[in-house]
Amino acid sequence: MSTDQPRDLSAEPSSSRHPGIDHVLPSSSLKSLAHPLRVRIYDELSSYGPMTASGLGERLDESSGSTSYHLRQLERAGLVREDTTRGKGRERWWGRTPGSIAIPDARSLPAGSAERLAVKLVEDEWFRSRETNFREFVLEGDQVFGDEWLDIATSDTINLRLTPEQLGALVADLDVVLKRYIDAHKRTPTPGSRPVQIHINAFPLMRGEPTAGAETTTGAETTTRSDTTKEP
Repeated sequence: MSTDQPRDLSAEPSSSRHPGIDHVLPSSSLKSLAHPLRVRIYDELSSYGPMTASGLGERLDESSGSTSYHLRQLERAGLVREDTTRGKGRERWWGRTPGSIAIPDARSLPAGSAERLAVKLVEDEWFRSRETNFREFVLEGDQVFGDEWLDIATSDTINLRLTPEQLGALVADLDVVLKRYIDAHKRTPTPGSRPVQIHINAFPLMRGEPTAGAETTTGAETTTRSDTTKEP
């Protein structure tokens, strides 16, 4: 049996986007996470809180032996830890290690390297999980939630023309708002609250062309907004 101690990710450097807030996964932890089931386990614990290996197995349609094995690998990587405040007897509960994480920028890694492939695998699984969660809400949300939730849940598409500096300012403003809510509610959720997932995508469109010189622009931005989750 390995005697390796769980890695302390809080000692790892922050990303350039969130100095002092998140921690960039080192190569060893990234490789440990880069397994489809481990990403799913990590997502479940992130979204819903501590669970047992058996509980995770039921949610993910896996055996408890399989989830238990992968939980131990995630523990060694510093990504999860045992929640000793829960459980009775030999029952073990697992939770995500507190704190935000970031994966390395794939551009900084050699093409074809194990680390770059690991980044892509983790990203693919995260995107797949986000799409699955959103699709479930759109298709089945009205069978689970009342109007108090359905009337305020939203997905907006806003089209603008921005420079890199303007987009950076927008993202920075969003980060300030999100951090305020994270600080207020992440560790001390309000009675009656539910797990909520927030997706904010801000990126340049692949097939777009740069705006021409000032003499050809109107100075006005075009914005379209659609609330696709407000089902009748």
